[in-house]
Amino acid sequence: MNLTLKIWRQKDAQSKGKIVEYPISGIEGDMSFLEMLDVLNEELINKGEEPVVFDHDCREGICGSCSLQINGEPHGPDRLITTCQLHMRKFNDGDTIFIEPFRANAFPVVKDLMVDRSAFDRIQHAGGYISVNTSGNTIDANAIPVNKENADDAFAAATCIGCGACVAACKNASAMLFTSAKVSQYALLPQGQVEATERVLAMVNQMDEEGFGNCTNTGACEIECPKGISLENIARMNREYLKASVKG
Repeated sequence: MNLTLKIWRQKDAQSKGKIVEYPISGIEGDMSFLEMLDVLNEELINKGEEPVVFDHDCREGICGSCSLQINGEPHGPDRLITTCQLHMRKFNDGDTIFIEPFRANAFPVVKDLMVDRSAFDRIQHAGGYISVNTSGNTIDANAIPVNKENADDAFAAATCIGCGACVAACKNASAMLFTSAKVSQYALLPQGQVEATERVLAMVNQMDEEGFGNCTNTGACEIECPKGISLENIARMNREYLKASVKG
């Protein structure tokens, strides 16, 4: 497979970036998108040129660090997958592929295709925890009854890997889906009720401080999310926030 790659190159956060064109050949359909970039980087290194910087870790769709904007879509043309799970058979011989970093003021470019998503970490740090009895007289978690529907919804919310596709897909660069997933995974369980009021207020306030935009209600975030996080979480977070505001 012969392809033309048009890749965003940017030295650092302060430098002005640009699209650079790279022809590449010999790409097999069973290669992952990141393996294709590995081939490109090997060629660049052999030529004495600087390789393209991109973020990756597990390459198993778990860590969420491989986030790329591919032909204008977070994680590319497939659904419910991360970039590392995208295979080159989704493209055709002779295709031109545009590859860019996620675009959001709260996700500054570090270099080339790598962005700083530590804003997500700070949102979680603002309230993503529960009180645990560590006195030595701890209670078995299984001794606390949990409604199955609530447990299923909490686990579904907890599958969020914090990749940032929701932010990249939103025209306002909103982090509502991410934040609501982190709020929901605790709000639905009895163990999360102790700090429920403080948590939702702190996490939403931190989200706003990081510079993310407001929800557009278009649903692009759910469509592009590799884990299929539901918009219902945003509605739940809004309810939790309103309830916490009234209590305050």
